[in-house]
Amino acid sequence: MDSPWAIMSDPTHDPVVFALPFFALFIGLELLAIKYLDDEAPAKGYSKPDTASNLASGVGSVVINLGARFAALFLYFALWSIAPWHLDASNPWTWVFTLLAVDLLWYAYHRASHRIRILWAAHQAHHSSVYFNYSVALRQKWNPWGELLFWTPLPLLGVPPWMIFFAFSLNLIYQFWVHTETIPKLWAPFEFVFNTPSHHRVHHASQKQYLDRNYGGILIIWDRLFGTYAEEQDIPIYGLTVPVTTHNPFRLQYGEFLAAIRDVRNATTWRARAGHLFGPPGWKPDQT
Repeated sequence: MDSPWAIMSDPTHDPVVFALPFFALFIGLELLAIKYLDDEAPAKGYSKPDTASNLASGVGSVVINLGARFAALFLYFALWSIAPWHLDASNPWTWVFTLLAVDLLWYAYHRASHRIRILWAAHQAHHSSVYFNYSVALRQKWNPWGELLFWTPLPLLGVPPWMIFFAFSLNLIYQFWVHTETIPKLWAPFEFVFNTPSHHRVHHASQKQYLDRNYGGILIIWDRLFGTYAEEQDIPIYGLTVPVTTHNPFRLQYGEFLAAIRDVRNATTWRARAGHLFGPPGWKPDQT
């Protein structure tokens, strides 16, 4: 069996790499489905500039995340080395635990990234498209540091570091298929347990009743348990509450960081500076 270092040093071991042809296939199938949908269907389809931005963001994310994962691997191995026990990767229950734990921590990170501005600055690029299609799933962030910190409990619980990355890649692959308007609500028991296109359309919507809802990755159960679930009712309107006016991936990825820096520099109190970084998006100094 390859060592964890060999697994991490060869990007072809990442399940996302194997999934890339299927991503392309699904995009092609979605384009065909949109072409032959009834004219009254709500699907918006694709925009060439938007799709180009999505693909550029996806390529940048793959490159940046590879380096970030190598850096995080040193931290994870340091934490794993002091864990009171080490879980056996050959035990199926270790995989069950890891997949569930990664999904729960994804929920926690995802929720925090919508409520803490410095994390939102990293995440908001994924929400900036006014379209909702499979290419939008590739509109990933170039700033994964917050997400990587949220995985630190896992090596302390004895999960082998390479398993953390592998399980998260599986989680990410699952989330690809929920980025579409072409799939309606599914079988009710499935909708109750798992994240679906219907649930994720709500998450990407900008209407007030849909904001900060449905954070789940694979399971929607976390949202039902922690009070962040919302049912899809009105047709979603996608994008940010303050729309972006660019398709430039660099501006999409770093524009909110620059806005936060400007707010911090213009703030006159330490409370205001902290609020602009750690308050929710849109926080103002007169808020309590």
